[in-house]
Amino acid sequence: MAESVAVVGAGSWGTTLAKILAENTNQQVLIWARRKELCQQINEDHESPRYLEGVELPKNLEATDDLQRVCESALLLLVVVPSHGLREIAFEMGNHLTGEHALVHGSKGIEQGTFKRMSQILREETCVRKIGVLSGPNLARELCARQPAGTLVASGYAEVYERCHAALHNDYFRVYGGNDVVGAEVGGAFKNIVALAAGVAGGLELGENSKALLLTRGLNEMARLGTVMGAKMLTFGGMAGLGDLVATCSSPLSRNHRVGRRLGEGKTIEEILSEMKMVAEGVKTTKAVYNFSRANGLELPIVDAVYQLLYEGASVKSAIRGLMAVPARAEFSP
Repeated sequence: MAESVAVVGAGSWGTTLAKILAENTNQQVLIWARRKELCQQINEDHESPRYLEGVELPKNLEATDDLQRVCESALLLLVVVPSHGLREIAFEMGNHLTGEHALVHGSKGIEQGTFKRMSQILREETCVRKIGVLSGPNLARELCARQPAGTLVASGYAEVYERCHAALHNDYFRVYGGNDVVGAEVGGAFKNIVALAAGVAGGLELGENSKALLLTRGLNEMARLGTVMGAKMLTFGGMAGLGDLVATCSSPLSRNHRVGRRLGEGKTIEEILSEMKMVAEGVKTTKAVYNFSRANGLELPIVDAVYQLLYEGASVKSAIRGLMAVPARAEFSP
């Protein structure tokens, strides 16, 4: 009998993962949503118009706002909530979890102030030790349409990957394994910063040379940050690094890319965020990474430029001039 798996978080990505789980099994799959009206829409109409308009959800997918029920329904939980809310949710979950549970998160961010990664927060707020991260080039809408895709599940426990593979892997979604949790988390968070910059380039209608320069140097900065935090360099050439970077920086389906594009078109960040229904993780991640780089003496010019756009009122033209004025040294200098 297949293992029961539940999802905590009913945004576009959490709902997509729950859809895949439900389609891969005949069992009931539970998903936790904070809002009762969203639970009602999923259970009665089998859709989530706010997050996945037009996507039909399986009949064996049930939403509930009872977090205890979700935690007690399955020993493998996929936690997919915005990074700024993860600690609060993890604290609540901690009341209902045991050492038998495994937690795999898909939240892409770094905590403000503490610079903690999401797996560190899960470890601090719960008794669970079997923890992993799911990260890769995974645009929710494309997966809902069953377009071929792949992802990485990284964990210090091989069992966590094996259980995720059994639950999620199918003929259109390939689930790869790894043990570099730090690299997977840094890659997943950092690519959103580069996606903001890539969106700006799109809004300015810059060409492929400019975009290639941005992605290549963005990958370099990702690796520099990651190795300082303890990641393995090789991880950034895989699903959670280069793969996620390419998908997020090139697709209008990416929220962060859309925010950047509107910045490039002349909108202010306040105007953009006031009109958004969903979270663009890169906005908060930029601030966290900027502060971390300052505290640790890291030179991350793209992060600096995006921070200036978002938090210091810099113009797009001045940010680009600043980037192009950075001295060009050896490509892979320490």
